[in-house]
Formats: sequence, C-alpha cells, structure tokens
Amino acid sequence: MFEELIMTLLEAFKSLSYFGIVLALTFEFIPAELVLPLVGYWVYQGDMFLFWAILAGSIGGVTGPLTLYALGYYGGRPLIEKYGKYFLIREKEINAAERFFNKYGPGIAFLGRFIPGIRTAISIPCGMARMNIWVFSIYTFIAMIPITAGYVYLGYKLGPHWADAAATISIYMKPLGFLLIGILLVIAIVKIRKKRKVING
Repeated sequence: MFEELIMTLLEAFKSLSYFGIVLALTFEFIPAELVLPLVGYWVYQGDMFLFWAILAGSIGGVTGPLTLYALGYYGGRPLIEKYGKYFLIREKEINAAERFFNKYGPGIAFLGRFIPGIRTAISIPCGMARMNIWVFSIYTFIAMIPITAGYVYLGYKLGPHWADAAATISIYMKPLGFLLIGILLVIAIVKIRKKRKVING
C-alpha cells in the first residue's frame, strides 16, 4: 500500500518534468535509491534527456540534505531524535554521523555521501555544528553528481528492470565506502602524528 502511494506520488512529480525530480528528492522520506533509477527509466522511455535528468537529480541531492541540515541547525539533537524516524533516520545512524563529523570535520559532508549507513544522516551534525551552508551545499553537490549519474544511468540502461539498480549499485558502494573510511583513518593518523610532533617540539 505504501509503495503504491509512493509510486503515485512519483508519477505526479513526473508531470512537473525536471522540477518534479528536484521536488521528489527534497522530501527525504522518499529514498533517492528509488527515485533516481526511476528517473533513468523515464529517460529510457524518452520522456527526459539524460544530462538534464542527472543535473536535476544532483540539485535535488542538495535540497533534500538541506532539510536535514536545517533540522540539525534549528532544532538540534532533541528535534532529530523526535522526528528523525519520519526521514528514515535511526538514532544509531545519527550517532555514527556525529562521530564522523567530530572526527573529520566539514570534509565529511563530501566523503560521507559515499559511506553506507551515514550518507543521509551526515547532514544533521553539519547543521548542528553550524557548518557554513554554502560550503555544505557545494560539498554535497559535488558528491551527488557521480552518485546521481550512476543511479540514473543504470536505471536508463536497465530500462523496464530499473528497480534492480539500487541492489546493483550497493555492491559497488560498500567497497567504496570502506575504502573511504580507510582513507579517513589514514588522514586522522597523520593529523595525530603532526600534533604530537608539535607538542613534543
């Protein structure tokens, strides 16, 4: 029943063309993993152009996280714990995202988009920490271009089987996520060693 409602909403968004893509992604309760491959299928059907679909998806990939950023900025943790479930975000994901942000700083707004388990929730600690909204938006947009392109293009190539795109991409996203975590750990170790050298003189 819920899935039918979501699909009905997405068809309504489709009637708004590329703006509909942005709008659909702005509502974080509709997973981007569902929206973007479907957009690729719309391209396959000839209803949209691939380039503009990817651009609209990348913009929507910023407006969506901005809603979570705003919740973190204006409401803080209490509001997130109360309403996060409506954005499909659990407390453990919030905790993980907060730890990553505290450890690695603003750059995680970019890298966090590629790490399973925190890529949605990472917007929240960015808002709570009052990260500059323009820096947040730019980092997020740059990260969302390859992610959006991957989902949309795969949905386009799969055609009627577009629903298989999310499972296919997750196979590659997990190793990439672990690779990025490894890179972050190396960066953290280098920073710690530099601090020790400064302290020890």
